[in-house]
Amino acid sequence: MLILANIRERWAGFLGAFVAVTVGVGLITTTLVIYDSSRPDVQPRYAGTAALALPNQAPGQDGSPEDRMPWSRAEAAPLVEKLAAVPGVAAAVVDRSFYAQAFRGDRPVTDEGAVDAGHGFAGTRLAPYKLVTGRAPTADDEVVVDRALGVPVGSDLTVNITAGRTPFKVVGTVDGPGYYFSDAFAARQEPGVSVIGLVPEPGTSAGKLAQQARSAVGAAGTVVSGDDRAELQPRYIEHKRFLGTQLIGAMAVLGLFTTVFVVASMLVLSTGMRRREIGLLRTIGAAPRQIRRMVLGEAAAVGLLGSLAGCLAGVAAAPVLRNILDGLDVTPPGLEVTVSAWPLFTAAVIGIGVSVLGAWSAGRLAAEVAPIEALLDSRSANKTMGRARWISGLVVLGLGVVLAIGTATAAADDRVTMALFATMVLIVAAALLAPVFVGPVGRALTAPFQRSGSAGPLLVRAELGADSRRAASLAAPVIAAVGFAVLLSGMVETMRVAYPAGEALKVQGQLIVTPDGTPGNTDEVVAANPVGKAALPTRAFVGEPGKQTVIDVLGSRDARWNKPGQAVLGERTAKTLNLKAGQEATVRFADGESVGLRVAQVLPDDPARGDFVVSRDLVRSHDPAALTDDIFVPGANRPTELVPGTALHDALQYALDDYDTDARLTDSLAAMLIVIAVGYSGIAVANSMAMTAHGRRRDFAVMKSAGGTVRQLLLFSVGETSLVVAVGAALGVLVTLPPLAGMASGLSQATSADVGLHLNGGTVTGAIVGSLLLAVTASAAVTWRTMSREAS
Repeated sequence: MLILANIRERWAGFLGAFVAVTVGVGLITTTLVIYDSSRPDVQPRYAGTAALALPNQAPGQDGSPEDRMPWSRAEAAPLVEKLAAVPGVAAAVVDRSFYAQAFRGDRPVTDEGAVDAGHGFAGTRLAPYKLVTGRAPTADDEVVVDRALGVPVGSDLTVNITAGRTPFKVVGTVDGPGYYFSDAFAARQEPGVSVIGLVPEPGTSAGKLAQQARSAVGAAGTVVSGDDRAELQPRYIEHKRFLGTQLIGAMAVLGLFTTVFVVASMLVLSTGMRRREIGLLRTIGAAPRQIRRMVLGEAAAVGLLGSLAGCLAGVAAAPVLRNILDGLDVTPPGLEVTVSAWPLFTAAVIGIGVSVLGAWSAGRLAAEVAPIEALLDSRSANKTMGRARWISGLVVLGLGVVLAIGTATAAADDRVTMALFATMVLIVAAALLAPVFVGPVGRALTAPFQRSGSAGPLLVRAELGADSRRAASLAAPVIAAVGFAVLLSGMVETMRVAYPAGEALKVQGQLIVTPDGTPGNTDEVVAANPVGKAALPTRAFVGEPGKQTVIDVLGSRDARWNKPGQAVLGERTAKTLNLKAGQEATVRFADGESVGLRVAQVLPDDPARGDFVVSRDLVRSHDPAALTDDIFVPGANRPTELVPGTALHDALQYALDDYDTDARLTDSLAAMLIVIAVGYSGIAVANSMAMTAHGRRRDFAVMKSAGGTVRQLLLFSVGETSLVVAVGAALGVLVTLPPLAGMASGLSQATSADVGLHLNGGTVTGAIVGSLLLAVTASAAVTWRTMSREAS
């Protein structure tokens, strides 16, 4: 009851924490709802199946399960017979997927799923898709297409497959997407078997059928049914889901950190302003444990109320975030927002937990209040740094410096994450050590006004020196807002300069043939460009049966590596696979066949060469569906004519175009995160200033009774607020420079180009000015309102 009474009595002091929790929980709720809504659905292609038989998975180089190892034809044939004999199974259908894309004239028909659009006609039974017109294909030059393509039966159609543009006769149309060839033709395109679909007889129980199918498959694979069939997704949808998950994950992490940081600073500020009240409680017998429990209980109550409001706000905002992600093209097609219980429960628990965690420091400080402080000014004990704060601040600062240094040596995939965590840690260190800077900075900035004859600068100077910890708490949200704005915009600007420069340097003097509207280069394109690097990638499984590891293998036509029966490995991959030069490695390819290869050389890692390089002809013989990467042609061998579906770039244009694809998403991600960080921290700045102005209404009344005018008090409030924002902005900029410098250093090493630290002046200025305007407006508004009430 005391806790609820305190909240009702001092609601203004808890308003900032309530708003911070509401915004944080709302953000987390929104991201969790979108994440839950974007979970894979069973693809329409498998709607007519009761279960799917899949090969076993193999671990990647980090040990986590990854690709499934396709069965060979010899391995799949008896499995198909066993599964077809399972009671209730109408048909056991081998499903094959490979690249197929129609051409209209010299341009490919736009199709995001083209890399998996080709199938054997038997696959239509899995949906099931029905023939609308015509018949099934029987010859290698016949195809059945989606009626939505608008190609009538009897027409000739050019379809791009791995071999290149190939003429086919359209012999039928179906009521579903894809290109359906004869089963014999499809088996040559994808010899390995990755999926066996089980079509049930009418009235058959899917659960019982799946159980019996598992017995038939045994240890040779697994059988999935129900929602587990959603494991099989088109690659482009998986890629979009991955990008979307990365984006909302970054939003959730940033929101969580900002919530903890802001709530903690606000509760510490609120508790510091109640030292006389807490001292009075200590005088009448309250034990430190009871005081700590009271503070934590208040925080839990505020967290509960804020979480409830945040959950409602998050659900309302979920469609907005869905639309934003749709605009960025990082959501699965047709994503619908659905709200289930676990995102709301999780977000609410996080909100309450964050509030209690944020109040831990405030509770510790409150428990240390002595009874005598009931007779003292609430701010008298807040003017110095305690030993615990010094130690904590210096330890956290040291950790942040270590992380900033580690950013320079981190792997490319980890560099951004390392810089982000380094900045988070340094922001916390700056907030802990801010009282050290507030007094000196306040004296330095007010020194020029001392001789002006005005009492305002003297009051500001004295206030900041007497209550530096309160000022530091007010500066904390500014540090976070400016720090994240500088970091995120600086990372984007630095990468925008570094990556194209480094990539252009690597391919200097070469011309690059790239796909244009297709997912990769076909053998027709490779044959038209016989000179230069034309890597043919595939996924393979290295090791003895039961101990295979999934790796990326590159087929090369470079005379140094294009040697039958041999493989060249990078040092890291050789170490992971425990292979040395001269040893033999067993490699299982996409067709399910295993080949013994001798490790000819182990060389220093080189992304341009590849980590596991074999003969191009070897890859093509075992993976007929693989598409070739970009082709790098020496400048002297410039192509005279381009194959339709390709484009030609020089080194600089290639680097810019290659980065532009990622840059659009990176810019959007950075912009969203900056808006979240600055907007959220800006709300905290406004709340903090309003809260402290409300808490000082008695001080304003005393100053007014001593002759101060409303104008003078407003100028005093605005001046003090401006100085606090200046301190926070300066610290926010300073804490981000080490991680950004480390990132620039790492990029210099990775790209072999001279990369400097680049900042976005407009974004940084906007964050500082925005924080200042919010803080000054809130402080002036509450001061004006307080003076108006006093006057009445």
